[in-house]
Amino acid sequence: MNIDELLQIPPYGLSKSEKQAILGQHLRELTAHHRDNCTEYQSILKAFEYKLNETNNAESIPFIPVRLFKEYYLRSVPDESISVKMTSSGTTGQKKSVVAIDAETSKNQKKVLAHIVGSYIGNERLPLLILDSRMAVKDKKLFGARGAGILGFSIFGRNIQYALDDEMKLNMEAVNEFLEKHRGTKKLLFGYTFMIWEHFCESLREKGSRLDFERDAMLFHVGGWKKLADRAVDNEIYKKELLEVCNIDEVYNYYGMAEQLGSIFVECECGYMHPSNFSDIIIRNPEDFIVQKNGEKGLIELVSVLPKSYPGHAILTEDEGIVCGEDDCKCGRKGKYFKILGRVKNAELRGCSDTYADRYERI
Repeated sequence: MNIDELLQIPPYGLSKSEKQAILGQHLRELTAHHRDNCTEYQSILKAFEYKLNETNNAESIPFIPVRLFKEYYLRSVPDESISVKMTSSGTTGQKKSVVAIDAETSKNQKKVLAHIVGSYIGNERLPLLILDSRMAVKDKKLFGARGAGILGFSIFGRNIQYALDDEMKLNMEAVNEFLEKHRGTKKLLFGYTFMIWEHFCESLREKGSRLDFERDAMLFHVGGWKKLADRAVDNEIYKKELLEVCNIDEVYNYYGMAEQLGSIFVECECGYMHPSNFSDIIIRNPEDFIVQKNGEKGLIELVSVLPKSYPGHAILTEDEGIVCGEDDCKCGRKGKYFKILGRVKNAELRGCSDTYADRYERI
């Protein structure tokens, strides 16, 4: 079953056995493709003495530590085929990952992203308020995972407005204009976790203002939580604050990374993250990398069927998590469901939101 055929199935519609078979097929094909076309990846397989055969499954495919993308420019297609060199977030002085994306990979990333988000918001474009500054996509020095995230999410919107000005200050005139124009209409909001808190929620508190989105808006946010955890702000407090300051009660956090664009993991109504049919999560023991059982915490490995231009189909992250179950989440979505526990100790600060926070506090 190819990607276009998978797109005909609801994004969380495959049971465990169905998904294992389809993922196994795709991952074996991708592993062979990257082995034959990426010298560095071929060396990794040789070091593991890895033999590819029809019995290989997602858990047996050798993973790449995410930090490797900071040290090597990995690609599995000719350089002239690369249309975008995506850079990950990274604090000042840190190396950034460089991800090589060709037209085919980019096209599939956009299709899958639309398929996943569409299952939450529907198929129509909604009025979109970006809780960020337009400079994030205009300034080439700032453009990277943050700008790409904004542009990627913009495909779901119409009449797009930015809530922050070029100085990262809340533009109340623009926000109120957006609200008045779209009263009684379902609305969509997007932004980065820390930045929404810092420049939207706290700014409203400081101004003594309250916005009324009439509980008729959906907010999607992404990014690291470390800076908010330092302020004792968790997901529950975050949602409560958004309800109080702007009357939004549909808030969806999602997990994703520049090294696997398109394969996002969206929080469901029950508070769990879900892999779609196009990706999966594996939890590994940090000492021996053995796969953990459901309910046991460990390092998060992400697998995806999308990366063809670079060997990013199996990546070991620097995040800890725990798989809470499979095929039986009360939200009705099939597949695994999991929780993010945070960054491993001494790992680099890396989320777009946290990276911005680090930079913002240095000014």
